[in-house]
Amino acid sequence: MPRPQPGAVFSGLAFDTCTAPGLATMDTWRKNSPFGAAAVYIGGRNRGCAQPQLTSSWVKSVDTAGWKLVPLYVGAQAPCQSGRSPYRIDAANPAPQGAADGADAVAKASALGMRAGSALYLDVEAFNTGDAACADAVLGYLQGWTRAVHQKGYVAGTYAYATSSAAVIARAAQQGAPDMPAALWYAQYDGQADTAATFPFGSQWSGHRRGHQYLVNQKETHGGATVTVDRNAWDAPVAVIG
Repeated sequence: MPRPQPGAVFSGLAFDTCTAPGLATMDTWRKNSPFGAAAVYIGGRNRGCAQPQLTSSWVKSVDTAGWKLVPLYVGAQAPCQSGRSPYRIDAANPAPQGAADGADAVAKASALGMRAGSALYLDVEAFNTGDAACADAVLGYLQGWTRAVHQKGYVAGTYAYATSSAAVIARAAQQGAPDMPAALWYAQYDGQADTAATFPFGSQWSGHRRGHQYLVNQKETHGGATVTVDRNAWDAPVAVIG
C-alpha cells in the first residue's frame, strides 16, 4: 500500500523526557526554552514511566500553546536484548505481534487526539546485531508494526540506535526490504544538533524524515522550571492534533 503522507513536519530543537511535564512547565518552557517540539510516550507494554499528565486535554493545550509533539511507542524488544525490557518479540511470530502493537499505537494516539497523518515512532532499543536470527525477528516485528500503522493512515517512524538497531534497519531498507519506517529518529550521542552532516546512513531518509538524539540526561532550567531531558535535532514528521 502507498505510504501515508505526513500531515505536519517540524524542523528545530525537540526534547524528550520520561514523564510528560505539567502544563505550567510546558507553558514556561514554550516561552523561555529553545525547544519547539516535545516527544511523549503514548504507550507500549515496555513504557517505563507513568504519564499522569498525558491526556487528550493536555495534548490539546500544549498544541494550542504552539508545541509540536512526537509520539513514541515502546513495544516489544529484541529477543536477544540484554536489557530488562519484560516484553520481548516472539521470534517465531514477529510480524503479527508487531501488527497488533501497531494497531494499539494508533488507538492510543487517536485517544489522545492525534489524528491520521500523525507520525508515530516505534522505540527499537539496542541489541546484539551479530545475532542474525534476532535481527530477523526485530525486522519482522518492525515490518508488521509499520504496515498496521500505515493501514490506518498514520506515518510509521522508528527510534533506534545508530550503531545497533538503526544500522540493521538502514541496511534492510537499503536492500529494498518492504514496510520500512518512513522516518528515522536515531540516537547518536555526538553533541551535534544536526540531521545532515553527521547522519550515518548516507542519503537514506532524506527530505525532512530525520530526527537526531544527540545529548542525553541534560538537567535544564528555563524560566525557572527544571526538567531533565534528552536533546534532539529534528527535521521530520510530528503529530497532527485535532
